[in-house]
Amino acid sequence: MTVEEVCALDAADPLRAFRERFFIPEGLIYLDGNSLGVLPRATAERQRKVVELEWGVSLIRSWNDHGWIDAPQRIGAKIARLIGARPHEVIVADSVTVNLFKLITAAARLAPDRHALLSEAGNFHTDLHVASGAVEAVPGMRLEVKPRHQVEEGIGPDTNLLLLTHVHYKTGERFEMGRITALAKAAGARTIWDLSHSAGAVPLRLNEDGAELAVGCGYKYLNGGPGAPAFLYVAEHLQEQLAPMLRGWMGHAAPFDFTDDYLPAPGIARFLAGTPPMLSMSALESGIDAFEGAEMDALWEKSARLFDLFARLVEQRCGGHGLECVSPPEAERRGSHISYRHEHAFEICQALIAAGVIGDFRSPDVVRFGITPLYLGYEDIWQAVDRLAQTLESGSWRDPRFSVRGKVT
Repeated sequence: MTVEEVCALDAADPLRAFRERFFIPEGLIYLDGNSLGVLPRATAERQRKVVELEWGVSLIRSWNDHGWIDAPQRIGAKIARLIGARPHEVIVADSVTVNLFKLITAAARLAPDRHALLSEAGNFHTDLHVASGAVEAVPGMRLEVKPRHQVEEGIGPDTNLLLLTHVHYKTGERFEMGRITALAKAAGARTIWDLSHSAGAVPLRLNEDGAELAVGCGYKYLNGGPGAPAFLYVAEHLQEQLAPMLRGWMGHAAPFDFTDDYLPAPGIARFLAGTPPMLSMSALESGIDAFEGAEMDALWEKSARLFDLFARLVEQRCGGHGLECVSPPEAERRGSHISYRHEHAFEICQALIAAGVIGDFRSPDVVRFGITPLYLGYEDIWQAVDRLAQTLESGSWRDPRFSVRGKVT
């Protein structure tokens, strides 16, 4: 496929106009996969308004006058549209790590006669780290970790919770949410889904798939900015049954009564803890608003076409250089990034960054490229693979400067 042909695809792309909602530095192809979404153009102006007017002028009055106090629920309802949930089933708060702790410790106590939390070996490490601590907070609980191909058979009579990441952060492999949730439920277990590499990238139908508990990240495909707040989902029928162990005044039924005793708020609000960070909240809301007018199914169709183009071009242009695709070729089995294994993945990734193509490295040997159809085009993919081919053919990645690792890789 020629560059003229991919430019023609961009010209005919019905989603092309969404690219204008984002700031993308000139000459840069952003294929981070996805550790940080790009900056929506509306975010900077929104931040100025929050800082100069709402904070600077209105001050404390902004909690009422500018809707600060309702932000966790308001933004959560906007995310609900993207993940197939009801508006009152999603709330924005804290981080994925903190929200996982909340859900694990609350849900585990619904089945005190079951003692195992089952998860996948090689899951994103913070999920396993927080799980290992959360089980210590619930008497009798233990963490069981099994290879991906043994997770289903590992669900047994002592399984209390199943903790899975919907789309694997490294390979992009996707679990069948509906089938796995039903399988666990039939065995008497509940499933907690981490949607960090799913929300805003692949179609999600939490209600339709019977999902009961989930968390997700705000700074990846939702473009909420570095360290953006996360979100938490609890199906309506479970909300009143769960009592969070991590409690704070914003999760109280009457936070401004200032009582010593704790009475959980009704519904999803009980999963709030501390005061909402409004600068981060407003940035996240701008990121989510950038999806306005875009349907997830249409975005996913474009993502699949961009993925296939990337894979085909790499096969044609980069064969013989040791790249091994570790992402499933079938669209229904993957998320929205494509990953390659190579013994010098780190050096190749750094050389590409120097050439104006930002992907990312995942230890020990994977280079990962994110496919974000809201702002990526077909020519971006063509140019990225062209620069990858040049990097491999020239051997420029062998330059010693590309083997120097910073604190963040």
